[in-house]
Amino acid sequence: TALFSITSLPVHLAVSPAAERLRYILGDDEETMPTPTLFTEMDTLQHEGDELEWRESARWVKFEEKVEEGGERWSKPHVSTLSLHSLFELRTCLQTGTVLLDLEGYSLPQIVDDIIERQIEEGLIGPELRDKISFVLLRKHRHQTKKPIHRSFADLGKSGSGGSECSIFKTVPVSPSIPTHIVHNSRSMNDIAESPSTDQLKNKFMKKIPRDAEASNVLVGEVDFLEKPFVAFVRLSQAATLGGLTEVPVPTRFLFVLLGPLGKAKSYNEIGRAIATLMVDDLFSDVAYKARDREDLIAGIDEFLDEVIVLPPGEWDPKIRIEPPKKIPSADNRKSVFSLNELGQMNGTAGGRGPVSEDEVMFCGGLVLDIKRKLPWYPSDFYEGFHIQSISAVLFIYLGCITNAITFGGLLGDATDNYQGVMESFLGTALAGTVFCLFSGQPLIILSSTGPILIFEKLLYEFSKNNGIDYMELRLWIGMHSCVQCIFLVATDASYIIKYMTRFTEEGFSSLISFIFISDAIKKMVGAFKYYPINIDFKPDYVTAYKCECLAPDPSKFILGVEHVGTSLNVTALDWTQLSKKECVKYGGSLVGKSCKYVPDLALMSFILFFGTYTMTVTLKKFKFSRYFPTKLRKLISDFSIFMSIMTFVGLDMLIGLQTPKLIVPTDFKPTRAGRGWFVMPFGKNPWWVYVASSVPALLVTILIFMDQQISAVIVNRKENKLKKGCGYHLDLLWVGVLMVACSFMGLPWYVAATVISIAHIDSLKMESESSAPGEQPQFLGVREQRLTGILVFVLTGVSIFLFIPMPVLYGVFLYMGVASLGGIQFWDRIKLIMMPAKHQPDFSYLRHVPLRRVHLFTLVQIVCLAVLWILKSTFLAIIFPVMILGLMVKEKKKKEDEKKNTKKDKKKGKGGDDSEDVSVLVVRLLKERRRLLGLK
Repeated sequence: TALFSITSLPVHLAVSPAAERLRYILGDDEETMPTPTLFTEMDTLQHEGDELEWRESARWVKFEEKVEEGGERWSKPHVSTLSLHSLFELRTCLQTGTVLLDLEGYSLPQIVDDIIERQIEEGLIGPELRDKISFVLLRKHRHQTKKPIHRSFADLGKSGSGGSECSIFKTVPVSPSIPTHIVHNSRSMNDIAESPSTDQLKNKFMKKIPRDAEASNVLVGEVDFLEKPFVAFVRLSQAATLGGLTEVPVPTRFLFVLLGPLGKAKSYNEIGRAIATLMVDDLFSDVAYKARDREDLIAGIDEFLDEVIVLPPGEWDPKIRIEPPKKIPSADNRKSVFSLNELGQMNGTAGGRGPVSEDEVMFCGGLVLDIKRKLPWYPSDFYEGFHIQSISAVLFIYLGCITNAITFGGLLGDATDNYQGVMESFLGTALAGTVFCLFSGQPLIILSSTGPILIFEKLLYEFSKNNGIDYMELRLWIGMHSCVQCIFLVATDASYIIKYMTRFTEEGFSSLISFIFISDAIKKMVGAFKYYPINIDFKPDYVTAYKCECLAPDPSKFILGVEHVGTSLNVTALDWTQLSKKECVKYGGSLVGKSCKYVPDLALMSFILFFGTYTMTVTLKKFKFSRYFPTKLRKLISDFSIFMSIMTFVGLDMLIGLQTPKLIVPTDFKPTRAGRGWFVMPFGKNPWWVYVASSVPALLVTILIFMDQQISAVIVNRKENKLKKGCGYHLDLLWVGVLMVACSFMGLPWYVAATVISIAHIDSLKMESESSAPGEQPQFLGVREQRLTGILVFVLTGVSIFLFIPMPVLYGVFLYMGVASLGGIQFWDRIKLIMMPAKHQPDFSYLRHVPLRRVHLFTLVQIVCLAVLWILKSTFLAIIFPVMILGLMVKEKKKKEDEKKNTKKDKKKGKGGDDSEDVSVLVVRLLKERRRLLGLK
């Protein structure tokens, strides 16, 4: 006994006897199929005069739904609250009742016969009760889906149209003592049909149940012919459809029966709720499927009791129904305790890793792995894009891309004297984006111009101008050198350095880009107020007609035609002083006077379009969590929220008719600067040494490209996004470098991953579960990974002409993109904590383990660093921002290497870390040896 005792192990390894038993049941489950989802229905025996029938009283998929009093409707899904006493009584029932595991059963009468026969064999009941119990258990089942006849006149017509429909509700009149002559005829009168009824097949509730689900039925009731409870727990070897036993056409795998003497109906009902709640518990359902005997089931209840939290009476109102949580905690942590494989690895780390580890670095190894990883998914990258959600994503990202292209195109035109402008920005965005989405490793990334590259272009142009060097030729050679350097980084697997990027660096970068989007949108709206100043001298009297004088036009130059055909009227025939403003304008007159100074307020109208677009987008995006309308309609509105908002306020702008600033897209396909062609020649305009010296600024461009691209890729490939097709850091960088050469030869801007637009692209393609348990929030399944949306966005960008979208509307889209991208950043959550009293702070996991003052200190350090970066971004020093991030990552790499060396030294000296690993290995050996000695499989 001492050999196999685990009481001497560390506290974190000690387990209860129940848990130890469950470890043998659930420990080696690698090769077994996952257990199906269970739909549990509880029926109670109802006495109405001399009639008996089973009526559905509650059901569970994940949470409990109860038939409200009167039987007219289901309750709202809620968390089951059980009494501790009912769990102990259930435990006693399983200890003393009949447990049949893997019973061969295909019909309810046969199963009932087997249960009764086992009870008689075990001496739990007498043979004289056989027919009475069988009679009760085979009564008809009335489900909540069957509408009462008195509910509506329409139902009266339906029920009167055929006798077969009503036969479901017929019951046999019996007295409480159940006469013998009725008992003998009960089997032929009350057998349940073995095929699902029409009502079952048409039940809309099936949408809430997974396709591979099985059922567990709980039958509880009281009868007058029993002196002690009749209890049975049955697990069928194969799930069988038992006709009308279950509300929905789901095969039954488990059956729990509790019949008892009169007077304890409430207690029986609570025991039934207890077993029903256990059956939908993830861990206990696994135990129920894999239990070998009665003791395994009892161990499962004991484990459930170990996890149960008791609320003292008087501290809360038990009549209150607890709302289901927005996010259901996973049962994996509970299950991992019983996994032998997990036990052997409990001292391991599960930290993230970069695209390739340092030990795996080899020539072009990362690129080869990226291609092998992405090639099998290439066909699905296209056909999986054919979904209505993709349409909303294309419209959203398309508007963001063209706005960004026009903005950066205008800034590049100012910085380079129109060597690069809006037309070049449009063409470059379309070309680079389409090629990247077709062949890259992560097609969800959206390419765009960035601020650091814009500043580099400005400095490069000024340098060329001041030193008499041709700007376009110099830029071409810098692009070629940078491409070669990017290819060198790909070949040497330099992307592994991304594994050293910490949360501090990632959050600082993404927060900066998000704040830039927000500030730019607000700045442009403030600029609208400056460009269209508010008329301070305006007075309400200015728009009234009685202070305006209408002057007639020159009679010699104008003859007014009136409505009657063939007639004309001289302007002097009208009394112009009596005409209203509308009539004056209609007849060609002019309003004069101080009171007629009407000036449209374009700034206010622009603000309405700007803020209205943002507010409506946020509201409609959250509409899928609303209580109104069906789920599919709510999701459709949420997916197309941005498009609907844009169309609404574009229509409002057209209806009002004011000359608000519009999106101006170039329609002539020609370079912005007259005299330059679409291709740049590499020789002839600069000295030979420029071709070699351009490698120095190319190195800075390479660092800019590398850091911008890889940091954005890390943010896109976060594990929170649940991407399944893998990353492609090396392949992405290769194509960015190749596209730099192509853009340089054509005189187009350079492009790199745009963080905010890429995050918005992912958000617009997030998938959620369609079938979820009542009360359960839709589960995030991942992102619709495909290439089609990106390709369509950039193709549409290339052919964009004749757009008349008000710019304030697009500024509202920019504001939404910036605010939405802050949603998944922990840094932003910690900023909000600073202004929150402790009692109102959310229950974040890090607040449980880190003192609040340290959290605030860490946040303040990040704020200071962000402020420094914000100041630098407006100066020429912005181009060194990626270099600063690279320095942080190199420092983090050195720190981790030092820690690794210290750990190796400690292991050599026999210090720390090794003992716990030896203990876990010893435990695994001891447990396996014990199982072998006990003859366990």
